[in-house]
Amino acid sequence: MLPPRAFPETTTSKSVAYWLIGSAASVFGIVVFGGLTRLTDRGTHTVLVRFLAVPLLTWVLVTLTSLSITEWKPVTGSLPPLTQADWESEFEKYRASPEFKMLNSHMDLAEFKKIYFMEWTHRLWGRFIGLSFVLPTAYFIARRRVSVPMAWTLVGITGLIGFQGFIGWWMVKSGLKDDLFAPGSHPRVSQYRLTAHLATAFVCYSWMLLAGLSVLKTRRLLANPANAMKLVEALKHPAMTPFRGSVAALTGLVFTTVLSGALVAGLDAGLIYNEFPQMGLGLTPPASELWDKFYSRKEDGSDLWWRNMLENPSLVQLDHRILATTTFCSVLALFVYARRGRVAAILPKDARKGVTGLVHLVCLQAALGISTLIYMVPIPLAAAHQAGALALLTGALVLGQRLRIPKSTLHLIQKRLAAITKQ
Repeated sequence: MLPPRAFPETTTSKSVAYWLIGSAASVFGIVVFGGLTRLTDRGTHTVLVRFLAVPLLTWVLVTLTSLSITEWKPVTGSLPPLTQADWESEFEKYRASPEFKMLNSHMDLAEFKKIYFMEWTHRLWGRFIGLSFVLPTAYFIARRRVSVPMAWTLVGITGLIGFQGFIGWWMVKSGLKDDLFAPGSHPRVSQYRLTAHLATAFVCYSWMLLAGLSVLKTRRLLANPANAMKLVEALKHPAMTPFRGSVAALTGLVFTTVLSGALVAGLDAGLIYNEFPQMGLGLTPPASELWDKFYSRKEDGSDLWWRNMLENPSLVQLDHRILATTTFCSVLALFVYARRGRVAAILPKDARKGVTGLVHLVCLQAALGISTLIYMVPIPLAAAHQAGALALLTGALVLGQRLRIPKSTLHLIQKRLAAITKQ
């Protein structure tokens, strides 16, 4: 094995950056398709509406799988059933699942094939993402096309992709056994496992995106170190520190809102109240409904508050609405912050554009979310709402990236500027 000095000491190849961004785009695509897979896998219009009727940001569910494929075969599962006997065998396995018994007992083989191919395509796409990342990672590291830190980043993302596949199946398993969901309820995956799966997928997407953007930014700054130092001085201004903190907090808020949407989806909580901004007769349901003792499992009621927050559909939906509204108002507040005082005078042009873009994204997402809710969610709106939520997170991540220059990059800029000055 070659020593560490064989790796580039300065920048990673530009082709690596484009590949990382392309991989992130593929994950973005599977977000939308994964939601469609779940939205259309039930086979009846009634149940379709049941999974579509969700409020703000709910259906940003990354790489969700339906329950039509009842086994996890990472290798052999790449091929669909090829013969009639194979199809009959798969259908027989599905007939033994709670979903078929409780929801789709009317379904015949032809209808089963439709939802099967949706899920199979989704899983095949996931395998493609894995292979299209693992193989190039091995190539780029072997050919020393990346710096040592970037090599470790690629290895970390590779491990996260593998973990995401496992946690996805772990999530699906929770919807295949009667004892894993409440008696009398419809078959559905655990909202806790679904949220964990969503969080892992978003971290994977964000990691890919930021890694690719960091390579392009470093190369751009090193191409003109004099201008780069001017940018460094602007970002060092004391007024930029709280602004950067505000952007970081906003990014965390967007991420938290998305996770609360996963809880809403996992509990079908969006089916209870389908108006906005009211929930029934007021802005909130009655307190007795929000803090129902039914969800407490301890005699002393010590788990009453957190179980209601995570398992009571009424309170889960209210929490999600509050988070979504807070996100909307926070973006508008950030826009005003960026246009006033010392921040407005020193904020770099690309960061100013990033703030404006974030306003556009959050307004579009709010409109999509409310429309999706009050119109009982046609599939095109649901898909657009999913994409909009991930786009909003992307906007926050890009803005944060524009406001920071890592110390390692600053060291390279100073080194390049010193070399030019010496020449």
